[in-house]
Amino acid sequence: MSGAMQPEGIAKPDAPYSPVFVSGDLVYTAGQVGADASGTVADGIEAQTRQALENLRLCLEAAGCSFGDVMKVNAYHTDMGNFPAYNAVYREAFSEPYPARTTVGAALAPGLLVEIEAVARRS
Repeated sequence: MSGAMQPEGIAKPDAPYSPVFVSGDLVYTAGQVGADASGTVADGIEAQTRQALENLRLCLEAAGCSFGDVMKVNAYHTDMGNFPAYNAVYREAFSEPYPARTTVGAALAPGLLVEIEAVARRS
């Protein structure tokens, strides 16, 4: 299985991108945000992080992966003051040894607090 994927449970993007792209044993996800499949955005950093991670999980599972297969995570935050709360929720999804990670302060669409993307290797 190689190429673009549209996982069930993830809103189909209006913009020209795919939520997941598989190339050989590598899996790349687009940035996932704290909105459910209907587009409803969760309230607060903890809820948005949980929803973004759930969306990320759905993307990974569609490609035959899990959080344990993730090698690299990039996270984008509108307010770096949310970082401690984000980290607490992140630890619910990932365990040691943690994947490599980059965290960046960024402007996101109105109402969004965090966006999370990952690179994984299918085993």
